[in-house]
Amino acid sequence: MLTKIIPNLFFLSGAVAFAPCSISQQSYVSLSRPLFAQKISSYEQEQQGSCDRRALLSTAASSLAYASFLTFVGSQAAHAEKSSSNMDFKAVANDIAAIIKADANKGPTIVRLAWHSSGTYDKMTKTGGSGQGTIRFKEELEHGGNAGLGETAVVWMEDVKANYGDSLSYADLYTLAGVVAIREMGGPIIPWRSGRVDALDPSAVTPDGRLPNADVGPAGEDPSDAAHLRTIFNRMGFNDQEIVALSGAHALGRCHTNASGYDGPWSPQPTTFNNLYFQLLKNQPWTKREWSGPFQYEDGSRTLMMLPTDLALIKDAKFKKYVDLYASNQDKFFSDFSAAFSKLEELGTKNLVATKWN
Repeated sequence: MLTKIIPNLFFLSGAVAFAPCSISQQSYVSLSRPLFAQKISSYEQEQQGSCDRRALLSTAASSLAYASFLTFVGSQAAHAEKSSSNMDFKAVANDIAAIIKADANKGPTIVRLAWHSSGTYDKMTKTGGSGQGTIRFKEELEHGGNAGLGETAVVWMEDVKANYGDSLSYADLYTLAGVVAIREMGGPIIPWRSGRVDALDPSAVTPDGRLPNADVGPAGEDPSDAAHLRTIFNRMGFNDQEIVALSGAHALGRCHTNASGYDGPWSPQPTTFNNLYFQLLKNQPWTKREWSGPFQYEDGSRTLMMLPTDLALIKDAKFKKYVDLYASNQDKFFSDFSAAFSKLEELGTKNLVATKWN
């Protein structure tokens, strides 16, 4: 809606402001010089007055149009703030929890939706992030890292959205769903704030390639994978400790060949949030899986998997010290994950308000 209004406003002011103010001397050629000069002077004064009136009208029209635009934007923001403040987010959280209680395997995918809706942020350009709910647009769902979300978690969240209509933004819904899912799967209670305002069209969708890949450079783990993780996460504003803490979400879910191309769960408890991912990563021997799919690792039982970027966390000394810490101290992992995930979900937002949802 905004994209339609703004050009029209500028067209209105431009059409008036650039109306021509000129005189033609053609009809005065036959006049005597004194009379001609007198007529010219009189005409110029008349035309100047006309131009002044036009300029005044132009300024008034521009001011009115701009004021109307500011009023519209302000009303939209006020409406969003009022809707957010009046929303019963505990009820929304209960509706999300009901979906996970009915099918625990949906929990990890819902966390992935929240993560990917937030992980596009660029701290330099101030673009991306969770602030506008753009992952609902097909243009973003078509990004490689979002494969499968359009047919799963996005659809599941539509049932919740339908209960609350425009009073609940998609951006708030998706991020709230992430913290609810983590709670439902045994993880920490993560602080969450409301007040995100949805983008009205896909113009806010960021370019593909902002989410982390499973493998870069040569096939299998090598230093380029650790460098890639830092490039992706540093762009969002995360340090090494936060990178490792957020990677602990791989305790949940599994890879699917029809989405990422990879296959299998990281943990034997893929619907339970705990520090088992770090324990397995550190203590299990991981060898290359011999199969027709992309390079991945498997454990001795051949039932669990790790990606090359997972192995980078124990090959890189600066990352490994946090893997060791979290493998031995689940409380510390929960605390650090909670802080990092809350930060992740607020990337690209503004004017959020503290919200009771649990």
